Amino acid sequence: MNIKLKQVAIGLSVAGLFTLVACQSMEQGTGQKATANLESRSGSNAKGEVTFTWQGSNVLVNGKFSGLKPNAEQGFHVHEKGDCSAPDATSAAGHFNPETKAHGMPNSGMSHAGDMPNIKSDANGNATYSVTLHGFAVNTGPTGIVGRSVVVHRDPDDYKSQPAGNSGPRIACGLIK
Repeated sequence: MNIKLKQVAIGLSVAGLFTLVACQSMEQGTGQKATANLESRSGSNAKGEVTFTWQGSNVLVNGKFSGLKPNAEQGFHVHEKGDCSAPDATSAAGHFNPETKAHGMPNSGMSHAGDMPNIKSDANGNATYSVTLHGFAVNTGPTGIVGRSVVVHRDPDDYKSQPAGNSGPRIACGLIK
């Protein structure tokens, strides 16, 4: 191969690398936010507010909840559909899972994008929540959570039972906007 052809081949390789980096950065964000106000479902008194803030390839999730079972853990997930209209929130469908993975421990790489750590309540049934996660985006794209719902379940997620962690009825639900 002569020098001219080698230079062209190297130039094309570098251009391909820049294209790959540019495509990867499209699924990163800086400061984009989405919120959800959760309303009670399934006869519970559970309510909450959640904020999702995109930070590079991670998302910071902050929440405040009330009306939970005192001194307990509750499952907490992003669900596929942005529909909380059913009295038991089944209208939200299953966990958000764009890569069709098994249910599992959040941030393990082997879980649904919508799998999040349990909420832990205090003696009064209140909870604050803060966790940094990856595997989803704060937009409306294929891995985006905007337009979907976030759900609190009555029982803790065991992170292993399929398809949803055996976390029981849906006790609060909110649309992510």
